Amino acid sequence: MHLAITLEEAVAMIPDGARVMLSGFMGVGTPDGLVHALAASGKKDLTMIVNDAARPDTGVGPLVKAGCVRKFIGSHIGVNPDVQKKMRSGEIEVELVPQGTLVERIRAAGMGLGGILTPTGLGTLIAEGKQVIEVDGKPFLLEKPLRADFALIAARSCDYVGNLTYMLSATNFNPIMALAADVVIAEPEEIVPVGVIPPDAVKTPGILVDHVIKRTA
Repeated sequence: MHLAITLEEAVAMIPDGARVMLSGFMGVGTPDGLVHALAASGKKDLTMIVNDAARPDTGVGPLVKAGCVRKFIGSHIGVNPDVQKKMRSGEIEVELVPQGTLVERIRAAGMGLGGILTPTGLGTLIAEGKQVIEVDGKPFLLEKPLRADFALIAARSCDYVGNLTYMLSATNFNPIMALAADVVIAEPEEIVPVGVIPPDAVKTPGILVDHVIKRTA
């Protein structure tokens, strides 16, 4: 199967200052083992690309609490007081991106596109400094692709060649982030022989996955 590595080996691959995509929606579908190992590592100045800031003890929260994060790019910070406090103090830079725009920027990076055109954000602070392009008489913001050095994703099952499947709403950002990073590290709940996962249940093909970690409690 793909190169199997320990949590410690995965963390050692991620340098200070890296851009890291982290899957999950309010902590659902987040690779918790990787998050806690990275939080305990003392890494610094990470740029985290996440849907939301979750809560202090879930999702990206442990990384924020541990002081690993320098910049947060995501759609929501409303229920994580740690992020709000560190944003106000200047310890963390926060770039808020509308959720639909966020996922499409990630998709654009994964598909090799030069960006997306969206009306979302026109006439607001979101539009400041961005190019406006007119299509059929209607204005659109040009939003550029969003790519990362690493994508840390969670999966329900992984087979011996790295094919991944997800469970219900825990799918969320996992498949799209697996397209848009230089190195993809997957943390599955179980590793199974090839053939156990039906082909039509594979949401992320193994060719996109660089490393696999067996999920720990």
